[in-house]
Parts: sequence; structure tokens; C-alpha cells
Amino acid sequence: MRPTIVRLAVPAALLTLALSACAPAPIYKATANNAAVPPSQVAREPERYGNSDVIWGGRIVRVSNFADHSEIEILAYPLDGSQRPQANDTGNGRFIAAMPGYVESLDYPAGGLVTVAGRLNGTRASNVGQASYTFPLVSVNQSNVWTAKEMSGGHPNISFGVGVGVIR
Repeated sequence: MRPTIVRLAVPAALLTLALSACAPAPIYKATANNAAVPPSQVAREPERYGNSDVIWGGRIVRVSNFADHSEIEILAYPLDGSQRPQANDTGNGRFIAAMPGYVESLDYPAGGLVTVAGRLNGTRASNVGQASYTFPLVSVNQSNVWTAKEMSGGHPNISFGVGVGVIR
């Protein structure tokens, strides 16, 4: 009876390991201190969220470099279970990610997808085009610019069943 269990357990363990390797790991572990709130809500009620920790992501709009820090304007999207921005969803407002030092705009390209973890640090009134806008500010501790391969990761091209399969 034991050899049968071993014969079944080994392939199951290998399959589990292979499938778990397909999904990218989150860049930051959520904690009880994380505010699970979109940037648009923080912009409306900044005093309610103070300097909470957040994990936000979205599409990079622009990078601005200053003498001692850089700011990345981001159009926010909801994050999936691996903290990847879901760019096919509706936007959740905009925010500014403040990073110490110089940020190379080629490493954070306009249109690229990014996830940041950090602490809320107030808001800033500015404009988006001709419209007035309130941007939540995030002091970034960690960030990840997602590659196309990472964005498609976690969706293995493996299926089980009877029939004909087509490889894309």
C-alpha cells in the first residue's frame, strides 16, 4: 500500500511545485496596517487615512526628477492576487509615488505597469490637463515595474480534460 501512496504523492508534489512557479511573488506582504482603499477615495478624504501604508499599482503617466527625489505619476488600477495592476479594469484615480534620489525614466517608462508599496504622505493639488485634481502622495519603500512576461505569468497554459488542445 505504501508504494502506491508514494507513486501518487511524488507526481502531485511536482505538479504543485511547477504550477506555483508560474505566478510572480507579491513584492510586499499586506499587513493589518495597510489601507485597502483606492487612491480616488484617499483624494476625497485624506484626513481619514493619515499616513497609512498602501500597496497600489497602475500605469505610469510620467516621471519627474528633482534635486533630491523623483516623482512618478500613476493612473491607479486594482491589483490582482499577485499585486499586478489589472489594466483592463476601470481606473481608481491617480497618485504620485515619491522615491528618494534619481529615478531613470527608461526604467519607469510612460505606459508601463508598476506596483508600489509605501506610506501615505498627504495630498497635492495640481492639474490633469485643464482640470483641477488632488493627488495622494505615497513615500515609496518598494516598487516593481512589471515586464510583459510577468504580467502574463500566473496563467499557465496547462489544462486537464479530454479532447483536442490548441497551443497558442
